[in-house]
Amino acid sequence: MAVTERKSAGERREQILEAALAEFAAHGLEGGSTEAIAKAVGISQPYVFRLFGTKKELFMATIERCMLGTLEMFRTASAGLQGEEALHAIGDAYVERLAADPTYLHSQMQAYAASDDPQIREVVRKGYGELVEYVERVSGQPPLRVSHFFAKGMLLNVMASMDLLGADEGWAQRLIEGCREDV
Repeated sequence: MAVTERKSAGERREQILEAALAEFAAHGLEGGSTEAIAKAVGISQPYVFRLFGTKKELFMATIERCMLGTLEMFRTASAGLQGEEALHAIGDAYVERLAADPTYLHSQMQAYAASDDPQIREVVRKGYGELVEYVERVSGQPPLRVSHFFAKGMLLNVMASMDLLGADEGWAQRLIEGCREDV
């Protein structure tokens, strides 16, 4: 008989959030399976509900985790920088993340798609607002520049969703180049 290592509720919670991030990124709130999440962690499905209450609450916790992870990536990329240098560093780090690990991208896209639910929308708005406020603080740029920065980020999200970041099509290359240029 195999012996399973006992973990604290906090450790299990972290494992569940990691598995849920991947599951919901791939399948969204409606298609995501708490059974698959539990199986990925090696626990029972009722234990998932014991820690998170409902599937929707687990989904919202993964949105918080995704947005916080993105904010931490922004902070790390821009450490010690200000102004345009900070924006360029954040933008470069974001493009690298999109290319290297699509989980956060897909999680964000699923979060936006589920924002017709008022509770989910509130979590998404809070997380996105924290990203905007951080970029405003670190860059010191006016609203027009900050909004263009985020508009480019959303265009990159759409392009990454279509797997166009390394595409050969001329129009895709031109859009990517446009995202790299200053506003």
